[in-house]
Amino acid sequence: MSILSKPARAFARLSPFLKGVTVIGVGILGFVLLMVFRPRPAAQEPPRRIPLVVTAPADVRSGNLTIRGSGTVRPKSQIVLSSQVAGRVEWVSPAFASGGRFEKGDLLLRIEPADYVNRVDAASAAVAQREVEVLQWKEEQELAREEYQRLVAREGLDAPDSASLSSLIFREPQLQAARANLRSAEAQLADARLALGRTRITAPFDGLVRAKSVDIGQYVAPGQNLGSLYDTDEVEIVVPLTDAEASLVDGIWEAGAGDEATRIPATVSASFGSRDYEWPAYVDRAEGALNEETRTVDVVVRVPDPFVTDDAGRRPPLLLGTYASVDIQGAAREAYVVLPRMALRDGDVVYVVEQDTLLVLRPAELLQAIGAEVFVSADIAPGEPVVVSPMNIVTDSMAVEVADGGAR
Repeated sequence: MSILSKPARAFARLSPFLKGVTVIGVGILGFVLLMVFRPRPAAQEPPRRIPLVVTAPADVRSGNLTIRGSGTVRPKSQIVLSSQVAGRVEWVSPAFASGGRFEKGDLLLRIEPADYVNRVDAASAAVAQREVEVLQWKEEQELAREEYQRLVAREGLDAPDSASLSSLIFREPQLQAARANLRSAEAQLADARLALGRTRITAPFDGLVRAKSVDIGQYVAPGQNLGSLYDTDEVEIVVPLTDAEASLVDGIWEAGAGDEATRIPATVSASFGSRDYEWPAYVDRAEGALNEETRTVDVVVRVPDPFVTDDAGRRPPLLLGTYASVDIQGAAREAYVVLPRMALRDGDVVYVVEQDTLLVLRPAELLQAIGAEVFVSADIAPGEPVVVSPMNIVTDSMAVEVADGGAR
């Protein structure tokens, strides 16, 4: 008698394949039932995370803003030196070399003067001859007057009946012609002396030689390029400013070239070696049109005496071609805030921490950005903590935690 139950006997009669399928099916069914009827853990709200922020104290200042720009040093005046007369160069000053320094009136080179000395002598002789002719006709005029007076006394003649007749009688046309010839000869003498003086080419201002293109023995013609000079009295730096930056400089449009009354103070700084040096400067003028390429206002800043060193002789000259920074005195404000650049969000908002834990959004107007700092107009008290660390999600009046070392 079999002790197996009916299900067991039925399972025993199945083929091996069907037995395998049955076992797998029962296993899957059991797994599904376990997953469906398993106990579920109680739902819990995740713990709330408060953002950790880094802050910096607000630096509130008053006074003039500083508008910073930069540019390359260029000469205020630069000329091409040329000869006004022709001739052979017989002498050149040692200072007339690239980089040579000279003062106004210094002799730079001399053209052989012999031909021009001869012209002066010939013109002087012509003047002397014309002077003799004038004296001769003056004597002739005096003799004519005396003779006419004797004739009038002897014959009882009346005065000439016309001015032209009187002029002819008294040799007036001949005297006037002699005087005209004298003036012509004197003019030719002046031209000869002027040409002789131009054989000595002198410096028109204090400056330096930028390039030299002539030497002793060379024949030069009028208008020929002898070299280029630039003025060392002042140098210029063209500083491009945006319209917003230019609007912060009081009187920028009233500044007139060369007008001391409208000068705006500025400071120029440049590096030489491992040190930074400064030179006092001023805004001379603003260009009357926007730069077509950069769409900026080009402001011309001048530096007086750029080649004069300080009393200790440590400050170098401000050389042409130097890339320099320029700080221009801007408009005066009763209060503005200086913050790290990263404190300004989206160009017009700063995050301020109130009561040590509350983040508040404050509107801010950007006035100027200089290096790693921004100058803004905002309702912020001195020393208030301003968030300078990155934040992904921000809402007004959210809770924050200030990191150790941050401003509180």
